[in-house]
Amino acid sequence: MMKYNFDVNKVPTPCYIADESALIRNLEILRGVSERTGAKILLAQKAFSCYHLYPMIGEYLAGTACSGLFEAKLGYEEMGKENHVFSAAYRESEIDEIISYCGHIIFNSFTQLDRYRDRVLAAGKKIGLRINPEHSTQEGHEIYDPCSPKSRLGITRRNFRDDDLRGVTGLHFHTLCEQNSDDLETTLDAIEEKFGDILHKMEWINFGGGHHITREDYDIPRLERCIRRMQEKYGLEVFLEPGEAIALNAGWLVTEVLDLTENDMPIAILDTSAACHMPDVLEMPYRPPLVGSGEKGEKKYSYRLGSQTCLAGDVIGEYSFDEPLKIGDRLVFGDMAIYSMVKNNTFNGMPLPHILLLKKDGSFETLRSFGYDDFKERL
Repeated sequence: MMKYNFDVNKVPTPCYIADESALIRNLEILRGVSERTGAKILLAQKAFSCYHLYPMIGEYLAGTACSGLFEAKLGYEEMGKENHVFSAAYRESEIDEIISYCGHIIFNSFTQLDRYRDRVLAAGKKIGLRINPEHSTQEGHEIYDPCSPKSRLGITRRNFRDDDLRGVTGLHFHTLCEQNSDDLETTLDAIEEKFGDILHKMEWINFGGGHHITREDYDIPRLERCIRRMQEKYGLEVFLEPGEAIALNAGWLVTEVLDLTENDMPIAILDTSAACHMPDVLEMPYRPPLVGSGEKGEKKYSYRLGSQTCLAGDVIGEYSFDEPLKIGDRLVFGDMAIYSMVKNNTFNGMPLPHILLLKKDGSFETLRSFGYDDFKERL
């Protein structure tokens, strides 16, 4: 059962709470994989960019992975370790600065490689190519499937130029999303089938992200076999760049009930928003875990939870409770460190949630508070 160990009435709402103890638990698992296999694990900043915690994360991981200039600069400035970048396309006005921050520059096409190869090599940095093994392992989330038909991500084998690999030392793939290592294993089968002859010419391979390594049922021994397979068969250095695994189940979102209404069922209006503070609820979509609740009808009192915004579809989901909700009640959503702070927005003038750190000793540290100026200056 999901539990928290803090007083919900002692924090402002809405607020994200990063749980230091939970983060360390995840980081220790990831460091164990690195120590046993020699693989290097990077923080994919697209999932969790709370840079206040980068010094701590850097004690466990090899560095950061980024998707463009701003993340590249953040990883360089705040962690200062290995820094790998991939983008579907780089801007001419940004590429030189990106190269200055990153040791590995990964291209999505031979067109981009041709355009920027000599500049990367002149800077003494390493070049990689992202490949697309055309092996889908996901069901129901095409928006997150880089191997879906007509995907713009990665070079397929029929578009791969075997005779033009000057300066290219590594391959990168990213095909998973919240998946176990059995899907990684079948993906490697597809990669060997399509790109096995290329692997022998490379020095390193990056398994990308989407590995739910810190999930309770994740098969770590199988992951480590996958890593050793590439090391032993092809002599490759192996990188992984999970995002969710670093902060999985290591954050909370605390919100307050502002009003209670009714329309075919009881409705609770909260001071948080799916559209603004947890966009994946609407994009994936998914139903975020809520401490002490059940499915609709599972417990005695069921409610539809929505936001104070004017968007009709700004609904978090339908939940049930043992006791009726009251105005002023505090509710706590779980697993709110990942893809929340990095994707939130101020639509409708909604305030951004405060960001707090729940320290190992049970005390709180305010990492960031937001106000009107943060809304205004974005415009």
